[in-house]
Amino acid sequence: MKLILGSTSPRRRELVAQLGLTPAGTRAPDIDETPMKGEPARDYVARMAREKAAAVSCAADEVVLCADTTVVCGRRILGKPADEKEAAEFLWLLSGRRHHVLTAVAVRTQGALRERLVDTAVKFRALSNADVNGYLASGEWRGKAGGYAIQGRAGAFIPWIQGSFTGVVGLPLSETALLLAAAGIEVTAADKVSA
Repeated sequence: MKLILGSTSPRRRELVAQLGLTPAGTRAPDIDETPMKGEPARDYVARMAREKAAAVSCAADEVVLCADTTVVCGRRILGKPADEKEAAEFLWLLSGRRHHVLTAVAVRTQGALRERLVDTAVKFRALSNADVNGYLASGEWRGKAGGYAIQGRAGAFIPWIQGSFTGVVGLPLSETALLLAAAGIEVTAADKVSA
């Protein structure tokens, strides 16, 4: 079976490599990622992963891997900020609080769809003006759910997490490995590379 990564995210590609896998190809799904009115965050992120997997073509010898990550503070879904102003709003909202990072994973073959949702609690320390302005100036917030990257400079804002670090980055490896193995992709998490 050939692994197709339904994402152009360099972070997801790096995480897949940690499983000892090199995708045979990447196919970015083109879907509307707007939450439905009143849609709970867990339902939203699971729906996004499923819709992404459904939107990517899948041959008989292929396994498609898609995921979606969102940050939730209270009941508010914090997607990718549209601009620096929204990124600042997100950072101030997260400052000194716990929030949740939800990552849904969908693995599709022609005959089945397997999925998992991983919920990780993350705590931000209280941020200063210098913290927020420095982070915004770095540009690291661009294209990141919630406006931050735990694996980058924002790691200095986070004294505590409960759950999957790789889930916060964008692909929970333990759960993904199990889903891929069930779909027929050998996962070694070692030096061996499988396509």
